[in-house]
Amino acid sequence: MATNTQTQVNKDKLIIFDTSLRDGEQSPGVSLNTEEKIEIAKQMSRLGVDVLEAGFPIASIGDFEAVQRIAREAGPLMEGREKIGQPMTICGLARSTPADIKRCAEAIADAPRRRIHVFLATSDLHLKYKLKIDREECVKRAVAAVTLAKSLVDDVEFSPEDAGRSDREFLCHVLSKVVEAGATTLNIPDTVGYNLPTEYGSLIKHLVENVQGADKIVFSTHCHNDLGLATANTLSGIQNGARQVEVTINGIGERAGNTAMEEVVMAVHTHPTFFPVHHTINTELFFPTSRMVSELSGMVVQPNKAIVGRNAFLHESGIHQDGVLKNRQTYEIITPESVGVTDIALVLGKHSGRNALRSRGAEMGFNLDETAFQRVFEDFKALCDSKKTVADDEIRAIFTKESRPIVTL
Repeated sequence: MATNTQTQVNKDKLIIFDTSLRDGEQSPGVSLNTEEKIEIAKQMSRLGVDVLEAGFPIASIGDFEAVQRIAREAGPLMEGREKIGQPMTICGLARSTPADIKRCAEAIADAPRRRIHVFLATSDLHLKYKLKIDREECVKRAVAAVTLAKSLVDDVEFSPEDAGRSDREFLCHVLSKVVEAGATTLNIPDTVGYNLPTEYGSLIKHLVENVQGADKIVFSTHCHNDLGLATANTLSGIQNGARQVEVTINGIGERAGNTAMEEVVMAVHTHPTFFPVHHTINTELFFPTSRMVSELSGMVVQPNKAIVGRNAFLHESGIHQDGVLKNRQTYEIITPESVGVTDIALVLGKHSGRNALRSRGAEMGFNLDETAFQRVFEDFKALCDSKKTVADDEIRAIFTKESRPIVTL
């Protein structure tokens, strides 16, 4: 199991909160049935996810039933969780209304570890145009929601929607009040992916230093990728005091998507002395989990996607191929095996060099002298000029042609 092996002295545990089944399913065109959601939920447990946001129970009867079954069937699982020592927390989302909160509590009731996640917008923009309430009413609703949720479960998370564009002084006031009401996690959403990394990190730092009772709770990140900065913002949040990250597999989610779990975890994994946290994710399950989510959701993973994309460990440049053949670390900061990729090979095309072609020929059982190999290389390059990549069958045919004995009459 490729879990974090870095020294954990003076390092906090990074809580991985996966919202692939809630925020991720809100991707346009994605609709998972209950059986598919349960299959993904069980895989998330094996992966080592700490908190799974299973859905939005009040959204529909189907969503309620899916969350309820996940709580019963995936919640108690301990397979592959020996290092963590406890089952995955099952979380449901609720607006700050009594009906939402009670429905959520009912859906997750059978999970061994339960969390209610309530949210309410705090930016003046949302208060004025969406909710049509003032700041005083916002505080009143937030406190009432957390108080009710706390009466139903011990673990309550509060999210001030659009926190990234909220007034900091007011945000500190709201969050101080919900901590007093019993919130155990404060999640800080960059709801529309507006913040820059320094800006978002500064916000987290400000809240850690100014929210009353901050030392008693966990701060969480929830970033969107509208400017392509979700992972960078999340990492900045960690550096400034966040100890939970809200993420999805493959970065799926509304609009441009959410922070990709695999990117955040592997950033921490490959920089063991830089971040003040450690993780307990089984990284070797990233690739199969990515493929499962992609196949069931219908969301294709872009080929050049970091960590889990088809091209993530492929090399076509002759210079890169030569380096990788001599020592993989020359052009790979992560081993394919560490994220569950086992079928990687060099891609042979017009940018490939002699060493890569010779290596592929050797794998096929061909060992030619330099003169014969030169003819193979020339035929290979000629073929590459007519197509982007050359298949193994075509390479084998070129080698076979040169390895046959020449017959003269």
